[in-house]
Amino acid sequence: MSETAAVSGRGRAAEAGATPVLDVRNLRVTFDTDDGRVRAVDGASFSIAKGEALALVGESGCGKSVTALSILRLLSRPGRIEGGEIRYRGRDLLSLDESEMRGFRGNRIAMIFQEPMTSLNPVMKIGDQVGEPLRIHRGASRAEARARAVELLDLVSIPDAASRVDDYPHQLSGGMRQRVMIAMALACEPELLIADEPTTALDVTIQAGILELLASLRERLGLSILLITHNLGIVAEFCERAVVMYTGRIVEEAPVEQLFRDPKHPYTRGLLASLPRLSSGASRLSTIPGVVPDIRRLPAGCAFAPRCGDVMEQCHAAVPALMQTGGESRARCFLYGDARETLRETPREPESSE
Repeated sequence: MSETAAVSGRGRAAEAGATPVLDVRNLRVTFDTDDGRVRAVDGASFSIAKGEALALVGESGCGKSVTALSILRLLSRPGRIEGGEIRYRGRDLLSLDESEMRGFRGNRIAMIFQEPMTSLNPVMKIGDQVGEPLRIHRGASRAEARARAVELLDLVSIPDAASRVDDYPHQLSGGMRQRVMIAMALACEPELLIADEPTTALDVTIQAGILELLASLRERLGLSILLITHNLGIVAEFCERAVVMYTGRIVEEAPVEQLFRDPKHPYTRGLLASLPRLSSGASRLSTIPGVVPDIRRLPAGCAFAPRCGDVMEQCHAAVPALMQTGGESRARCFLYGDARETLRETPREPESSE
């Protein structure tokens, strides 16, 4: 990648000289399949500052959740982290052995998964599940963990928390189960919270309540949040910056206000144009032509080229670098220069945990 025309997209913390809470550099994740090795995440770089909310946006299959799982080294076979760095407070998590990694996972970095009913143990009481991280990471007794579980359930606005600790997951609504997941994630007071589509399975009213809760907790606790979502409406309300992914690559990064006001990449423009607007008067929604290509058989050059209205000859020949486009915005597009991506391999290829 040209160092003069392209940038890595490290974010405002790195630019200011401060050590970011999370700094992902040139992350590459592959899956070994019957069709050969498939790269699900290809050179992703971004950072998150203390107290910042960053959105990782894109359609299903673009690599968002794989990126999130890679941060916690929760990828299972046939996936593996092929190269790059994942730094928490300057320490590369990929250099840790599994016992060291367990000290970070659920303790300093916590994750809320997409579907709470499949993440919660159906035969274990809510209080025991919320208190379990405290017993694992802090050595709390059963009584201490239970008392703290009541406090955490109260923190996430679950009514009558003292009695709810004895409930099982099936006795709670979807919104309440998601709040339990948030309480579990906050048990050890992590600095970074990864939320993977935390409101997808919930109705609109409950979605709003969960997002309001996360915003309140972020303000009170100083949390940094990585929000994985395909919902641009949530991004507009909740995050300061957004990173847009397409077929495993970051195609745009910008402050949210700038992204919505002046999107640079043709894919981002297409996503925003497809949002329904009550005031538009249009009878049909705008759509992006074509379909997302099979990641096992990506076209040569820019993967978005077959669907792009601004396509040029060089788009079919090479992958553009991620380039500065004005302000704090960066886009992977030849509209903003002719720098081309060059793959920078690293000699170490750490194994992902099972």
